[in-house]
Order: sequence, then C-alpha cells, then structure tokens
Amino acid sequence: MPLSEELRDLYQQVILDHSKNPRNRGEIPPPCLHAHGDNPSCGDEIDVWLRLSEDGQNIDDLKFTGQGCAISQASASMMTQKIKGKSKTQAAAMREDFRRVVMGDGAPADEDALGELILLEGVQKFPQRVKCAMLAWRAVEQALDSAKA
Repeated sequence: MPLSEELRDLYQQVILDHSKNPRNRGEIPPPCLHAHGDNPSCGDEIDVWLRLSEDGQNIDDLKFTGQGCAISQASASMMTQKIKGKSKTQAAAMREDFRRVVMGDGAPADEDALGELILLEGVQKFPQRVKCAMLAWRAVEQALDSAKA
C-alpha cells in the first residue's frame, strides 16, 4: 500500500535525524565483539562493537562506526537503540522481522518491537537499498557468530 504524504514526511524526518545524529556512535574498548560489514556496490561500511553480559546471553552494550548513505547510517542507529539490552534470541528475532519488512517477505512476527524501524519499509522497492538497510544487522550477526567460534 502506498505511503501517505504524512508518513513519507515522517519517514524522511526520522531517517535524516538518525543519519545526521546517530545514536550509539563510537567504539567499545576491549574486551568486546567486533565485526566489519561493507556493501561494495555502494561503498557503505559499518563496524559494530558489542559487549555481552557475563552469561553471554544479553547484549549489554552496542556501538557502531562507519560511513555510508543515510539509509545505512539511520538503520544502524535505530538498530542499536532497539537491540541494546535485549537477549541474543530477541535480537535475532528482531533482525528476522526487520529483514522481512525491508525485503517485502511478509509481515513481521512482532511489528511493535521494531518501533520506528518499520519506517524503513519503503526500501523494499529499491533492492540496492535493502543491502544498505541490512548492513549493520548483518555485522551484528557476524559479531555474535564469532562468539560461538
């Protein structure tokens, strides 16, 4: 369904705000998990740093650095706000819900949990932008996978 003009305006405002004033930007000093992600087709690069709880089940802290388009930077900023403090299981479920939204693969299992991330739904019309929106999420997934190794 097409976005209303008001929703398009909100979408633009939120994306611009998060891309110009990213939340949780920076690095976490060791010990922490780290992963680098890049999108060679457009030049976006993201590094994520995360610290797990003592039992290794929760994301206690999460930060990112990088450069790229407004979509990649805004998605990374919004993602850090949503999954910081969540369990690894909750973060994985949110990643899958977000993937569904931006790829147009059906409704998310928990749309409310995504919050303003749902505003990135419009990127599904632009396949190259889907990669931008998913970049930070994939980097977090890589960092968490490295903890299993």
